[in-house]
Amino acid sequence: MHAPFARLALVLLLLRVACGAPLGSRDGLSARRGTCVRSVCAGDFVRCQFNGTDARGHLLTSSYDRNHTLNVFVGVGELVPELDQVLLGMCVNEQRQISIPSSPTIITQGYGIPLFLGSIVKLELLVTDVWNLVDAVQVQTLFRPHQCNRTVEVSDYVRYHYNGSLLDGSLFDTSLWQNKTYNSYVGTGWLIPGVDNGIRGMCVGEQRHIVVPPFMAYGEQGAGEDDTDAAVPPNATLVFDILLLDLHNPRDRVTVKSYHVPHTCKRRTIVGDFVRYHYNGSLLDGTTFDSSYLKDKTYDTYLGKGYIIAGMEEGLLGVCVGEHRRLTIPPHLAYGEAGIVNKIPGSAVIVVHVLMVDFHNPTDSVVIETQHLPEQCSHHVHKGDFVGMHYNTSLLDGTKLYSSRTTGWTYEAIVGNGQLIPGLEQGLVGMCLGERRQLVIPPHLGFGEKGIEGEVPGSAVLRFDVELVRLEEGLPDGYIFVWKDNAPDELFPQMDNDHDEHITLTEFSTYIKTQVSQGLGRLLPGRDHDHLIGDMFRNQDRNGDGIITASELKLKRQEDEERQHDEL
Repeated sequence: MHAPFARLALVLLLLRVACGAPLGSRDGLSARRGTCVRSVCAGDFVRCQFNGTDARGHLLTSSYDRNHTLNVFVGVGELVPELDQVLLGMCVNEQRQISIPSSPTIITQGYGIPLFLGSIVKLELLVTDVWNLVDAVQVQTLFRPHQCNRTVEVSDYVRYHYNGSLLDGSLFDTSLWQNKTYNSYVGTGWLIPGVDNGIRGMCVGEQRHIVVPPFMAYGEQGAGEDDTDAAVPPNATLVFDILLLDLHNPRDRVTVKSYHVPHTCKRRTIVGDFVRYHYNGSLLDGTTFDSSYLKDKTYDTYLGKGYIIAGMEEGLLGVCVGEHRRLTIPPHLAYGEAGIVNKIPGSAVIVVHVLMVDFHNPTDSVVIETQHLPEQCSHHVHKGDFVGMHYNTSLLDGTKLYSSRTTGWTYEAIVGNGQLIPGLEQGLVGMCLGERRQLVIPPHLGFGEKGIEGEVPGSAVLRFDVELVRLEEGLPDGYIFVWKDNAPDELFPQMDNDHDEHITLTEFSTYIKTQVSQGLGRLLPGRDHDHLIGDMFRNQDRNGDGIITASELKLKRQEDEERQHDEL
């Protein structure tokens, strides 16, 4: 408190009484503009604009010409009684006129009015401000959100919009002129005391009307008088209308709230996982700055490698597939003091709503869950076996991709020859005819980073529900046909049906098909038999003349033995 204020404080406290109805002027002329914000009581300090004229109406003096108001305490002897009386009860923005004879008091105190004794002075007064040394900061909440998770405390960092005006409504400053929020710490001396106290306890989204007496604002010195757009006169009461947009504390961590966690959660994210998620990003006031939904694709990244902001790294750990989370991230774990130009303000808290679509680890293998196993199983799937299956394919979030049951056709393939994605081949090995399995296949064993355009997203984990409906035992590598037991000792005579010492394609084909039909031999499954037999015939027809002689006909083991002999 400044020294002149301190000397008067006790006296003014004793003089402070309830004010009655405004007194009429001696001339009976009074006018108010708007509502009565505050009326003058004894002991109050007032700031007035005034014009002084003589009896003929000639202007003698004016505060408007001097650009300086009349600043006095009322009812403590600083004014002649007539002025004290007319000021008592006046409201801010009220105008009154008073005609008083000049006197030695007026002449000696002056007020800048050159008068002679006996002359009449007509004063027009306009009260622009009134306050008292016992005043406190007045706080009025205009709007408060229904939900308030956190209020402003000492050492918090706040971002807010404001309009700053004098008590008469004159605007002296607004954050809208700078087109940016005012940002500051609370309780560290960065704000004038009245605002520092007035914003404590506010919620994000709350609006307050704060009236600050000058001794808790800019005091006797005022502020910014060289800048007419932001000038605060000395001893001025200030009015701030504040909308709080953001607050955080440098000690804050990420706040995580889970809205939905699936009933079954077999695994949660860890450092090193590759994640795919949808998100909406907004500021604390609800302003959206980004959304994966608008781009119609997930955000895909690794955890723990610095590819995303620290707050997201922290908030995405321990998440289940299908889980919804709300992450509130302070700026020191987000985009810091700089923010992102035209997108995220500096020192802004951000809120990210996340839906985890899927995740995997580069070290993951196929996850196999048997859902039905037949009581009898004579043969388990091996590499080279021919299989027929029904399957449903989906993403981990349940999005359906393909189902063989919609077509009614089984999918058939030879296991291990590259007809299937690696994860499906691994998941089929060991199955029995009639068995049902659920396979979870990571992208590096599925369709990789690229996926299939328009069908399978890149880096997507796949879920296959597989039922094995057909199974034929395969052949060893390199074989097209094998006998169930040993090959006949006299093979050429059996094939040479007309005994003309050479075998035609018809004779060769008839013999092989007979062996298969009688269960004595097996052809490579999953291929057209005529095509396979044609390949076999051409392999035996060494000179390509369309017939096989006894010297040309050899079993594969004989060929292998001859190759080894040649190599030796």
